[in-house]
Amino acid sequence: MSDDPEEFDGLLAAELAAYDPGDRHGSSEPIGAKTFNWRTLTREEAAEKWEALRAWVEWFTVRYNIPVSVIPACWWKHGTLVEELSALHIAHDVAFDTSDTGFGPVSWHERLAIALPRLSRAYGGGCNTGHKPTKPRSWSDVTDEAEWDAWTTQAHAHRDTEGVSQRKEEG
Repeated sequence: MSDDPEEFDGLLAAELAAYDPGDRHGSSEPIGAKTFNWRTLTREEAAEKWEALRAWVEWFTVRYNIPVSVIPACWWKHGTLVEELSALHIAHDVAFDTSDTGFGPVSWHERLAIALPRLSRAYGGGCNTGHKPTKPRSWSDVTDEAEWDAWTTQAHAHRDTEGVSQRKEEG
């Protein structure tokens, strides 16, 4: 190839003219497009997500031999487990997406290794012999509103260091 910029431009123009954008492979849907937020789903969307998650959790617990002490049969009644399992389900789907470059499966197993201890702590293992509901945390009548208002109307950027520079000057 010569160093002539005009010749290069001509070759590039010819290549671009022959390019057919319809001649692609793989999905144009971006990887990760399957994420969702349980809090914002409609009733219909939620029913669909619950069915998909249940099928995946049942497959996952058998495939990876996850004990009942980690994911009990009542997993769907424990919000923390639902969130963790939903995240793993989405990560698994994305990792094995046909548009993945090949690193997805190993990334999935790395994420699983990190998630397993969280799953073990997510509900405390108390449902091995039947569901035991956890007492949800409540914010009802907990916050002193006058104290809150006083706190939130002040700047706190240097609260922990007030007096430090003054002590240095005195010392």
